[in-house]
Amino acid sequence: MTQIIDRRFGSRNRSSVNRSRFLRRFRGQIKQAVADIIDRDKIKDLDSGKKVRIPGRDISEPQFGHGPGGFRKHVHTGNDRFVPGDELDRPSGGQGQGGRASPDGEGEDAFEFSLSRDEFLEFFFEELALPNLIKRHLASIKEFKRVRAGFTHTGVPTNINLVRTMRGATGRRIATRAPYLQRLKELEAQLQERLLQAGADDPEAQRLRREIDRLRARIRAVPFIDTFDLRYNNRVRVPQNTMQAVMFCLMDVSGSMDEERKDIAKRFFTLLYLFLLRNYERIEVVFIRHHTVAEEVDEDRFFHSRETGGTIVSSALRLMRQVAGERYPASLWNIYGAQASDGDDWQDDAEPCRRFLEEEILPMVQHFAYIEIADSPQALWQEYEAVQGAHPGTFAMRRVQAVTDIWPVFHDLFKKRA
Repeated sequence: MTQIIDRRFGSRNRSSVNRSRFLRRFRGQIKQAVADIIDRDKIKDLDSGKKVRIPGRDISEPQFGHGPGGFRKHVHTGNDRFVPGDELDRPSGGQGQGGRASPDGEGEDAFEFSLSRDEFLEFFFEELALPNLIKRHLASIKEFKRVRAGFTHTGVPTNINLVRTMRGATGRRIATRAPYLQRLKELEAQLQERLLQAGADDPEAQRLRREIDRLRARIRAVPFIDTFDLRYNNRVRVPQNTMQAVMFCLMDVSGSMDEERKDIAKRFFTLLYLFLLRNYERIEVVFIRHHTVAEEVDEDRFFHSRETGGTIVSSALRLMRQVAGERYPASLWNIYGAQASDGDDWQDDAEPCRRFLEEEILPMVQHFAYIEIADSPQALWQEYEAVQGAHPGTFAMRRVQAVTDIWPVFHDLFKKRA
């Protein structure tokens, strides 16, 4: 039996095998620590590796040992503070960093270690996937990749395969010289016998010598390597299907959206953006921010611009429909949309929003998610409830009241569905 031991080192000179085993064993504790980081850290810091802490008691191993037993007395030199009989307070925490004190004086040490970016995002997006990713009429484009397809007799020098070339040359030399070598052995045996019988001056012996020299010349003339032996790595272009998807992010930046609500919306879209980058190789994200007027912006301006104004939500929906029609035809793209707002909209605009969403947006998208950052249902929520009842598989809506609600809502909106 052959045993293969992987001793490659991961980051910080830790065995990658042991690290993988550690991550599997304490997966539950790490997931909880990652969830705490999501609520605590800044948006711009989420797309990177993190240091996580898990309670030290969760990684402790049970051990048995022999206690000293009996009564013991210790004398410490230089003691000028205590005398026998003094009572000492219990320590308020463990010896490790990051201990947590409790009312009874007991503490808890924390074990801290670093997760790489890929490891952090793996826990970050575990069990999540965009719903209805498989399109009703699967749209794909043809891309080509080059794959190995054996060997060929022609090619460029950079593609030459030395092993195959030398193997072919050796086989050719053996096959080509075999008849001559066999005949050479026979002639050498005849010459030896003739020399014993008639001597070196015998005409027949001289003829045999000439024949042997001719055969040896023929054998030496067989080339070590011939152009026929050359083998080149052959690569061919084969088509591969690549899924195309585009995600529209619509965010309300009107005056009623204060900084706290904008921060919640930013966190939701950051989660969505990282999720898409993590799971789909070919995906485009379109950022649309709106107050009374909607505009398509880049990522930095989408999250950090301070422009504000009134609220006309339908302007964002109309711009989404326009951009999709110009650049992302539904026959070629899987289209997804997500909208974040406080639900406050001009009274005359809420009902047109619902109509436009049902008639223009939902027929072209695979899924549309709406989160309302408010304590109670607003005008837009009340209009969208009718949409949710009519299109439960395509449209979803949730209400978010605090930063801590983002992760459960995001998980609920985009969890894997059978």
